[in-house]
Amino acid sequence: MGTLLTFLAVALVTMIAAGVVISLVGMVFGLAVGLAQFLLFKVAPIMFLGWLGLKIFDKVRSRRRISVSDQRWLDGG
Repeated sequence: MGTLLTFLAVALVTMIAAGVVISLVGMVFGLAVGLAQFLLFKVAPIMFLGWLGLKIFDKVRSRRRISVSDQRWLDGG
């Protein structure tokens, strides 16, 4: 009878431990998915619009900003 109770106690402790581990893994997974959604749907569009604005601004300016000495060096003189 004692062996059966020991087996039952070990099984109960194992199931509780497995439940805690599975819930922790689920919590970490949920946090990771939430962070990914935040970055993908909140941060990425703002960064994309900023990058697009900089590209358009650079295209409109279309002037090269280089010093005279650098231009001479590039020309080989």
